[in-house]
Amino acid sequence: MTRIDIQRLEPNDASGAARWDAFVQSCPQASFFHRAGWQRILKTVFRHDTHFLYAVNDGRIEGVLPLAHVKSLIFGDALTSLPFAVYGGVAAMTQEAAAALEAEAMRLARQLRVPHLELRHTKPHHPDWPRQDLYVTFRKEILPEVEANMLAIPRKQRAMVRKGIKNGLASAIDDGVDRFFALYASNVHRHGTPALPRRYFEALRREFGRDCEVLTVTAPDGCPLSSVLTFYFRDEVLPYYAGDDEAARDLAAN
Repeated sequence: MTRIDIQRLEPNDASGAARWDAFVQSCPQASFFHRAGWQRILKTVFRHDTHFLYAVNDGRIEGVLPLAHVKSLIFGDALTSLPFAVYGGVAAMTQEAAAALEAEAMRLARQLRVPHLELRHTKPHHPDWPRQDLYVTFRKEILPEVEANMLAIPRKQRAMVRKGIKNGLASAIDDGVDRFFALYASNVHRHGTPALPRRYFEALRREFGRDCEVLTVTAPDGCPLSSVLTFYFRDEVLPYYAGDDEAARDLAAN
């Protein structure tokens, strides 16, 4: 009989985090948001209590489930996998490991007396469980040829891309988050939404290094127009946070 042991990753356990991330890189169900670094970010930036669970069988990790306890007047009281992430939930190599992680998460949710446990799987794991259908996951293949990618963009949007090129716009990879944050904060404020703290984006850059990139588009005079913070995971590119100046629309900077 398979013996699954559920253990917890501690925030300062560097060797444990390395084992966790090695599993995440190899597990088909895992995403960028299963990486161990999210535990440190959620703990240090937002002060959320974290419960990063992993299933061990005969010394091998067979599944992970990153969880955080969110207490908020706006978002309520929940045990979530994972706050600030579009994906999360159980990533496991075996059904036994997945079941053991789910059982431990439910036990923990009852212990914490949270109204609900939220697992952000990309696909339903249990058809009979309650689920939300507010969001859509979409993926697009990146082709080897530049022009093939251009032709894959719908006609009207492709015209805007060519307009931006014609306007002499330039793009560059930024070392920090200064230009990105100024554009992002301006953008969300124009839409009446409070900005996430600057220290959050700085923490993302520190934690994930080259796998967290900022690209900024500028006008011919060097004025920043739009910027995007992108995550990289295996063969995926995930443009995640973005912002722009009001002048960006007329110049097709987005």
